[in-house]
Amino acid sequence: MEISFNKVSKNYSKFKALDDVSFNYSGHGAIGYLGPNGAGKTTTLKVMTNLLHPTSGTAELNGIDVNRHPKKAMLNVGSMIETPTPYPFLTVKESLQFVAELRGIDKKTMESRIDEFYYALKLPPLKSRMGQLSKGQRQRAVFASVLISDPDIVILDEPTSGLDPFERKIFRDFILKLKKTKLVFFSSHILSEVSETCDDVVFINHGKILKQGKIEEISQEFNTSAVSVEFLKPVDESLVKQLETIGSGVLKTDGRTAVIKFSGKESDRAEILQDVIKLAPVISYSSYGSDLESAYISILGEK
Repeated sequence: MEISFNKVSKNYSKFKALDDVSFNYSGHGAIGYLGPNGAGKTTTLKVMTNLLHPTSGTAELNGIDVNRHPKKAMLNVGSMIETPTPYPFLTVKESLQFVAELRGIDKKTMESRIDEFYYALKLPPLKSRMGQLSKGQRQRAVFASVLISDPDIVILDEPTSGLDPFERKIFRDFILKLKKTKLVFFSSHILSEVSETCDDVVFINHGKILKQGKIEEISQEFNTSAVSVEFLKPVDESLVKQLETIGSGVLKTDGRTAVIKFSGKESDRAEILQDVIKLAPVISYSSYGSDLESAYISILGEK
């Protein structure tokens, strides 16, 4: 299981959608591909799945150039790019059977996998027409069709965009299961989703890779330098004055919560907790904003 980009560029006239993009991932796990809208995420995935040809460079799946030998490269790959539009007149089951037959899956295996996905992905009734489903229902049904062939590599383009929290949880839980035995590469702008599911992360903007690495290492490099303290009672002016003497001062207050700045050192964070509990009863104490969020803002904010 391997995904490799080797100095890939994609030009549209004078506009460079991708600019010398390189990365390599092998083995099982999940990689999050992060960047703002228009950063080049979807273009990357389209080149990766032979929907676009690169202007220069090569994209390889399992060591096979996907643009020169697409059928062979994509044989053990499942992908969902942009907003999928399955045939609206097919039922959910017919749509899954259609993809399974194209993939050459025998009937017994196909029926077994449809049953598995029906419960695991909480699919709508299998007799429902694809054209009558909500976006979330259709997205889950298409996700099932991506997995129907049991691919080793799964490529997803913002799979939970526009979905409600319940539907996002279904996708998140399934990706956590998939990454134990498969290589999952997906773009997203939902940082909490990437933080909870991915092992590695790649940051892209204006078609250029700005940073890539293990989530833990990048999070530590850009760890948050503020803590959020929730008190039992509302934070009044008197308490604010006392809190100003702790850490590097108060960043903001909201009702019963105060956000306190500090150096970012774990020892200083521990000292702040000891100080605040002396002032008033504390209900909760946590980082202000996620470490991945801090990394995202630091890496992409100036670009």
